Amino acid sequence: MQPRQRLVELLRERSVKKGHFKLSSGGTSSYYVDCKMTTLSAEGLNLVGRVIVSRLKEIGVRHVGGLTLGADPIACAACALSWDEGFPVDAFIVRKKTKGHGTGKRIEGPLPEGEDVVIVEDVTTTGRSALEAIEAAEAHGCRVVEVMTILDRMEGGRENIEARGYSLFALCNRDELLADD
Repeated sequence: MQPRQRLVELLRERSVKKGHFKLSSGGTSSYYVDCKMTTLSAEGLNLVGRVIVSRLKEIGVRHVGGLTLGADPIACAACALSWDEGFPVDAFIVRKKTKGHGTGKRIEGPLPEGEDVVIVEDVTTTGRSALEAIEAAEAHGCRVVEVMTILDRMEGGRENIEARGYSLFALCNRDELLADD
């Protein structure tokens, strides 16, 4: 089985919850996808890393990160697995707000100014988190090549990201993830 296909199965097994949920976007939903239940498992972390590194190799980008906390395991998985793929990728983390002490950074990790980057996130609903990470990366002097998400909930996030001139690459979407329901 291909890594992406197994990742979707694992998301179904570990991450999809049914009920009544309030989303970070402020909306409500009859399902919730807690991707961290997958991305913080050994198999899930490996699969996410393999799929992301494959895509990074296709587009030739060696820096990946996003808004903490959902992006952290995704970016770190890609970073760790990229070494064995012979395509070293560095990860970075975008803080929700600028650090109030020490170096006062908003972006943590080895990200030189002027680099091409990919922004990652676990779930895209409105695109707000990805757009916030894009703003931080661009303020750091980087060029955002693409946004990658594990799950596109198909609730306007893709359209909001594309309206700002960026493309969204989704490992899976709501319809595919919930297809067996």
